[in-house]
Amino acid sequence: MSQPTSAAASSPLVTQPLHNPARERDGQWLLIAGGVLLGTIGVFVEEAGQHPLVTVWFRCAFGALALLAWCLATGRGRQLLLHGRARWVACATGVLMVMNWALFFAAIPRTSIAVATVIFHIQPIWVIVCGALFLREAVAPAQWLATLAALGGLVLTTGLLDGTAIAASAHTGGGYLAGVLMCLGGSLCYAGVTLLANTQKAISPFAMALWQCLVGAVALAWAPFVLGWPQQGAAWAWLLGLGVLHTGLAYVVLFAGMARLALGRIAVLQFVYPLTAVLVDWAVYGRTLSPVQLGGVVLMAAALWGIRRPGRAVAGTEGRGG
Repeated sequence: MSQPTSAAASSPLVTQPLHNPARERDGQWLLIAGGVLLGTIGVFVEEAGQHPLVTVWFRCAFGALALLAWCLATGRGRQLLLHGRARWVACATGVLMVMNWALFFAAIPRTSIAVATVIFHIQPIWVIVCGALFLREAVAPAQWLATLAALGGLVLTTGLLDGTAIAASAHTGGGYLAGVLMCLGGSLCYAGVTLLANTQKAISPFAMALWQCLVGAVALAWAPFVLGWPQQGAAWAWLLGLGVLHTGLAYVVLFAGMARLALGRIAVLQFVYPLTAVLVDWAVYGRTLSPVQLGGVVLMAAALWGIRRPGRAVAGTEGRGG
């Protein structure tokens, strides 16, 4: 889900604690655990084997139930009461998040878990570009250089330059390029979520996440009736895990971790997610990236780290992914 970190990183309700080694250590492990958990999303999507919109609906429905349960257990109900513009912003981000998840889930079988996840993490670049073009935000020359480097790494990661894309397209029935474009579309949608969330920083990341799930559950309630319900018990189990584990548990763990760490540390640890996805794709399905693609991943990671590290971080660019 895509991944709660953009809203959380920019929300005043996620306080940045004073230096406390034990607390920071706990926060670090919580963020790593959350990133590793999110890195397994692709396996649940592939094994469920459902239409992307059906998969998104189940994630929203089960995720909303899990987050509501946590809300009741921790007494956070007042955070959900949004009014005026805040409510409309939460609904708009919900629509964009549903589009983001649908495109991401549709891209995974057309490309691979690793490729789809890495490409999706280009979204901080769109935040910077959109901020500069439409919001007149100042962008340092070093950030523009990092942006160009990240885009270069993106091209290498797609496999379009070394024949990997051609081989993968033959294996997936010709849908590889479409999958890449879906990932780029999904990352643009999530950049929109980030920009909108930054206009209403009083909305807590928990409330934003739950509202997004509720919007998705309502907007896609028709999907399983039209596109079909899961026919096997195993598919229900995978979809339940997608909502409860990757939306409920993962978000709670990430929220708890971010509350214990400074923004710079949060940004660096968020690379755990795509790294885990690459390793999971190899371990479970035997799919590996070519040397050129791996070089692109390294270039993207270096460029994004340069943008996000303390002193250069752009508000709200910490992407959730998945």
